[in-house]
Amino acid sequence: MAHTPSTEHTSAVSLRGVEKTFGEVTAVKDLDIEIRAGEFFSMLGPSGSGKTTVLRMIAGFEEPTAGEILLHGSDVTRSAPFDREVNTVFQDYALFPHYTIAENVAYGLKVRGLAKAEREKLVTEALEQVQLGHVAGRLPSQLSGGQRQRIALARALILRPKVLLLDEPLGALDKQLREHMQVELKQIQRDVGITFIFVTHDQEEALTLSDRVAVFNNGKIEQVGSPREVYEFPQTEFVAGFLGVTNLLPAELSARLLGTSATHSLRPERVHIADATAPVEPGVIALPATVAETVYAGAHTRYLLDTADGTRIISEKQNSHTPRTEASIRRGDAVSVRFEASHATAIPTAAAKAPQHA
Repeated sequence: MAHTPSTEHTSAVSLRGVEKTFGEVTAVKDLDIEIRAGEFFSMLGPSGSGKTTVLRMIAGFEEPTAGEILLHGSDVTRSAPFDREVNTVFQDYALFPHYTIAENVAYGLKVRGLAKAEREKLVTEALEQVQLGHVAGRLPSQLSGGQRQRIALARALILRPKVLLLDEPLGALDKQLREHMQVELKQIQRDVGITFIFVTHDQEEALTLSDRVAVFNNGKIEQVGSPREVYEFPQTEFVAGFLGVTNLLPAELSARLLGTSATHSLRPERVHIADATAPVEPGVIALPATVAETVYAGAHTRYLLDTADGTRIISEKQNSHTPRTEASIRRGDAVSVRFEASHATAIPTAAAKAPQHA
């Protein structure tokens, strides 16, 4: 039966005023995070943004320079990794090459001194959970990348950690397999009901998997919220630009078009291209423009549009036309860029933003 996360929002992991410095470099700055029990929480950001350092501090592989870390209310700031009820799944799987799959999955239980019969029962259950019961007698080298990743997941889950940490676990897989594993991973998390803390630099992956996403930049959280919140309502220009492609309308242009002197984020899928002579509906902004470039990307086509005042606006349109016909919009065409005023989201100024806590 699938697990339903508690509505009480009990904290599984709390980081309070956590900082980490390496020499003169500050990797994490005054970080506060409250991660709820049973949720799939992603830490998203570019390389060097501090997300992996935070994961390693939760795991106990790094010690914070300042602040405290609590797991289900207990202070583990100075505790060794093996004294924390967490487990970690890495990108490289870290499977023992000369052990069978069953032996790999059973390893942690063996270290704990569990009886052989009980180990075998739990291994069978764990392999069935990841739909790989039929590979128990094989070696890691005889499995595909996706299968090895699921075995690494089974080995971590069999120890029944209260929190599972995942450090770019799908990064080594090709795109198609990665997308398949995202669905598998989310389903497993729902079934077992364990708190998952997932580190990734892949925006689509974070949006697909997460209950909540924390967007990291330069050792700080820029924004935290549901995938919809961080995508549709970015609170900083960094979040707007990092969570997919966006159009940033500068304050001067926004004041003229929208009546508000603030930078606005406008997602390309909200921008439509119309005939230059077509009537404009109420509440719709229309700008004359020239098609500078078209980029065919399979499911959609991206259009780069230059307005008369020199602003570059990006539009994306699903390719719903008949496959054997060409899209009617071509480079050099004079068109009208259209979008609803309500689809442009104002980005708060630094002075107006409240501090971000996860």
